Amino acid sequence: MKRGSYKSKISRREFCKICLLSGATLAISPVLMDLFKGDALAAQKKGGMGYIDIKEAMYYTKLNENTIQCRLCSRYCTLKNGMRGFCRAREPRDGKHYSLVYGNPTAVHVDPIEKKPLYHFLPATNAFSIATAGCNFRCKNCQNWQISQTGPEDTYNQYLPPEAVVDAAIKYDCPTIAYTYTEPSIFYEYMLDTAKAAKSRGVRNMYHSNGSLNAEPAEELSLYLDGANVDLKGFTQEFYSKVPEGDLDTVLNCLKILKKNRVHLEITVLVVPSYSDEEKMIKDMCQWIRDELGKEVPVHFSRFSPTYKLKNLSPTPIKTMEAAREIAIKEGLQYAYIGNVPGHEGNNTYCPKDGKVLIHRAGYRILENNVVDGKCKSCGFPVYGVWGDGQKISRKIKGNTSRYSG
Repeated sequence: MKRGSYKSKISRREFCKICLLSGATLAISPVLMDLFKGDALAAQKKGGMGYIDIKEAMYYTKLNENTIQCRLCSRYCTLKNGMRGFCRAREPRDGKHYSLVYGNPTAVHVDPIEKKPLYHFLPATNAFSIATAGCNFRCKNCQNWQISQTGPEDTYNQYLPPEAVVDAAIKYDCPTIAYTYTEPSIFYEYMLDTAKAAKSRGVRNMYHSNGSLNAEPAEELSLYLDGANVDLKGFTQEFYSKVPEGDLDTVLNCLKILKKNRVHLEITVLVVPSYSDEEKMIKDMCQWIRDELGKEVPVHFSRFSPTYKLKNLSPTPIKTMEAAREIAIKEGLQYAYIGNVPGHEGNNTYCPKDGKVLIHRAGYRILENNVVDGKCKSCGFPVYGVWGDGQKISRKIKGNTSRYSG
C-alpha cells in the first residue's frame, strides 16, 4: 500500500453512527475527520469492535518453543502462546512475541503542548498526539481509564502507520509528535518507528510516560526523543504497590536515563489526598529531583479530581497544592507549578533570578512570553527549556481538541 492511501473498511458515516450508538472510547475530533476525509477510519470488527494488526515485539527472550519473557518493563511478564501481557497489548504466538497495537491508535488529536504538560518546550505550539489501548499500570486514579484499562479489541482504532503520523503532524503544523494519554511504552515499537521517521523529517518527539520502562529500551528510545514528561506518582514503593501497582525504582532509573541522554525533561506529580499529599514524601521527592536530575527540571503539581476507582475522595485542597509548591521552591527547584487550578499564579513561569513573570498562562493559552533566545528578557538569566521565538509562535488550531488528559 502506498503511503497516504488508507482504504477504509467502513464509510465515515457508518463509523460515526457506530461510535454514537455504542459510546465508543475514540473521540472523533474535527482533526481526524479532516485528516482522513472518510477513507481511512479502518475500524473493523475483530474479537470485539477493535481493528488489530500485529508486529513482532522488541525486547523479549524466548524461553522455549511455547514461552517467552517480555523485557520491556519492570513486570517481566512470562507468557505462553496466546496469553496476554499485563499491559493487554502484547502476546506470544508460535514462540514469538507480538505487539497488538502497532499502527492502530485509539486516540488521535491535536493538542497544545502545554497540555502534556510541557511548559518549557516550544510554548504556544501544537503537538500531534496519539495513543493506543492498554497500560502497564493499574492506577486507581486514572483519568483515561476508558482506553488505558482495556485492550485494543475493545476500542475503536484507526489504521495510522508511522509515516502517516508524521505526514499528519506536518499537515497540521505540529512541530512535535506526542506519545501520550495511555502509557506509550506498551506501544514501544510503534512509537520508536514513528520517532525515527519524525526525526528524519525534522519533527520533534515527546514522550508522556509513567516511567515504567527498563533501562535498555529506555536508552534506545531516548536517542530519538526531544522531550519527556514523566509522572512521578509518589515516592515510596508502598504507594506504588498500592495505587499504580508499579515499581518506583524503575521509574527513577528511567528518569535518570532520560536526563543523562539530554532529553528535555519535566515531571508531573498528581497530589492525591491521603495517598500522595504527605509533606515528607513531597520533600524527599523534591530533594531527589534536585540532587539526581537537577534543580532546573520543572515539576508540575497537579490537582486531583475524583475519578475512576477513587471517586470517594474529595478534590485536593488548594492549600495542599500551594504547600507542595512551596516545599519544592524551598528545596531549591527553580520551576514549580500548580496544575488543574485555573487562574492560579502557580501556573505561570517566573525567573529564578529576578522573580519576574517569564510566561503568563491562562489555562493552555500563553498571554505573555518574556523568554527571548532562551533567556529572561529582563535580566538575561538562561531559562531551562527548548525555546522558539515566543513572540512569533501562534497556533493555527486553537485550544484542546482531546477529551483525554496529557
